[in-house]
Amino acid sequence: MKRSFAFAVAAVLLAGLVGCAEQKPLPLSAAADAARTQALAEADAKEKAAMAAGAEAVVYGLPLVIMDLTKQKSTNVPRPEAFSAPVNQFAHVRVFPDASFKDVVRANVDTLYSVAWLDVSREPMVLSVPDTNGRYYLMPMLDAWTNVFASPGKRTTGTQPGQFAITGPGWAGTLPKGVQQIKAPTAMVWIIGRTQTNGPKDYPAVHAIQNGYRLVPLSAFGKGRYRAPDALVNAAVDMKTPPVDQLKAMSSAAFFDRLAALLKANPPPTSETGMLAKLAAIGIVPGEKFDPGKLDPAVAKGLEKALPATLAKLEAAAKETGAPVNGWRVTPMNVGNFGSDYGTRAVIALMGLGANLPQDAIYPSAFTDGAGAPLTGANRYVIHFDKGATPPVDAFWSLTLYDAQSFFVPNPINRYAISSWMPLKKNKDGSIDIHVQHQSPGKDKENNWLPAAAGPFNVTLRMYWPSAKAPSMLDRSWTPPAITPVP
Repeated sequence: MKRSFAFAVAAVLLAGLVGCAEQKPLPLSAAADAARTQALAEADAKEKAAMAAGAEAVVYGLPLVIMDLTKQKSTNVPRPEAFSAPVNQFAHVRVFPDASFKDVVRANVDTLYSVAWLDVSREPMVLSVPDTNGRYYLMPMLDAWTNVFASPGKRTTGTQPGQFAITGPGWAGTLPKGVQQIKAPTAMVWIIGRTQTNGPKDYPAVHAIQNGYRLVPLSAFGKGRYRAPDALVNAAVDMKTPPVDQLKAMSSAAFFDRLAALLKANPPPTSETGMLAKLAAIGIVPGEKFDPGKLDPAVAKGLEKALPATLAKLEAAAKETGAPVNGWRVTPMNVGNFGSDYGTRAVIALMGLGANLPQDAIYPSAFTDGAGAPLTGANRYVIHFDKGATPPVDAFWSLTLYDAQSFFVPNPINRYAISSWMPLKKNKDGSIDIHVQHQSPGKDKENNWLPAAAGPFNVTLRMYWPSAKAPSMLDRSWTPPAITPVP
């Protein structure tokens, strides 16, 4: 309970007056010093407790806030362009990024994206997909908390034409015949569609499929060709700063205020009422403005330190996330379906927003060789797959190389990944060696060359639709081979 300096002094003097006759009262200066020390100790304890509570709130709410920041930037355009499109419209990415691309870290050159942010608070949106003629695709749908609640695609619904109505919380109604309902837990939905693309020569076929992906409000479904309206652009939105950098630049008060607003629009499951109570105890109430001025000054001071301190810890934790296997870090198997594992959820949201379910894709990454030494272009390496022991998948796999900043590396053959669809050269015994190095391994080995940076680099193994049959990455009965230095 908050105590004033005068009250503290009075309390000390009173205690001296009513004490036993043998006890002498403290001098006034000593009493004041003791009261001041006690007040400082109490304030320090409050500040530390508030900082800990604030850190818990940041970990819990970070996915919701970073999703909203990303949506705001990605939808603030009048019409679809590149990775951006107005709400309830697709943005189709038509070409692979090259080494000049710096907008998104750890980009892939395996699939072309079809991305859409939905708002299903007013009415459902109907997603139509065409016949992909056996081609692998997936349409994972994330709720506002970054959980994947549905993933239409070859693995789950096949490759025939399909129609899916994404309905918001509490929606009740009747859907047209042949339209399958997908219930979204939140009004905010992010579709991150991916269509397998076997190099630039495959673009025309993939573009035709992308053109068949459609989004239509339920009220307009089946009423002829629908044309989405142009959207208004908000000039106040920062369109230059990446969402993660916007997050890092926020004050803790701004973060908590945004979280409070988003909690009302996208409430968590009812099982998390205990967490909402914790948030309310530090002034974060759904739909209400967060006002640190109403809090004890020591509490407000502790909360303001929470965001930067927690972000630093999450970034450090990201380097240790996942099980270490032969120099690779294998992402946890609860990605995309986090449950109450708020720590892992926050790390993935900060470092790899939009991650798939493991059943759709697993992305082990290696920053070291098998012995634990950092990967560097000063060395030459090989990744050796025994005959029949390439990554076990029901779709395809790839190895993508990045520089220390997680961007593609410029190289003379403009190759940023080795993929299973490529004409890889096998050894006489049927095994495959992938040569990872800065300089060419020679013309006879260039089919299997993954060009490396001159300095530090890292590699991501992407396994699309990992096999559920042993050996499998899903149960760790298959593990990626080490990246081994060549003498």
